[in-house]
Amino acid sequence: MRWTKRILRADRTRQLLCRLVAAYIRLVYATSRFTTESGEAPAGYWRDGKPFILAFWHGRLLMAPMAWPRDTTMNMLISGHNDGRIIAEAIRHFGLGTITGSKSKGGSGALRAIVRALNDGQNVGFTPDGPRGPCMRASAGIIAAARLGRVPIIPLSYATTRRRLLASWDRFHLALPFSRGLFLWGEPILVPADADAREQERLRLVLEDRMNHLTAEADRRCGHEPVEPAPAALAPPP
Repeated sequence: MRWTKRILRADRTRQLLCRLVAAYIRLVYATSRFTTESGEAPAGYWRDGKPFILAFWHGRLLMAPMAWPRDTTMNMLISGHNDGRIIAEAIRHFGLGTITGSKSKGGSGALRAIVRALNDGQNVGFTPDGPRGPCMRASAGIIAAARLGRVPIIPLSYATTRRRLLASWDRFHLALPFSRGLFLWGEPILVPADADAREQERLRLVLEDRMNHLTAEADRRCGHEPVEPAPAALAPPP
């Protein structure tokens, strides 16, 4: 695997790969019929110019950039690892900004950057089980960001009728062309600025449960058995 990592570090190779990823996303979206349900909450925040944190699982990352208007400012929290750099450069093709950081490295700097973006009126996208899992288990970082930024968290998930479910840690949903797709939005979750540790942990579990419910519902509606999250014993500590 060392030679593949060296290739991906090469700027030209990485840029080409990013263009191919972006082109593939556009191909899937153009040849498929996507519908959106329960999108009133984010639409209201966009209309009023109020920022929020968008939350979706790492395994549902591919088509997520197509779930919101192109004229909406969105900054994605991306891992500083090599795969994170590829994702970051790919989503720039859709007008998205990026904030680099993860739970394991650069987390405090990323948190400050997230709060600054929110205070500037920009939306922030967050995969609370990324960059390395456990799968579909939310970390506490997203709750801390919402509390400090004083904005709600709005969960999102999607599924497509034609897909490949990869054997990766995040059970990546690779959408295929000529599908029917469904974007499902959840209700906003508010994190009070004075929430103590116990309340923050309760809200983390609420978010995790809602995101898993949305993902399971989207899978069922597209004809698939729901993806099971990692065992609760592997969930991040509070």
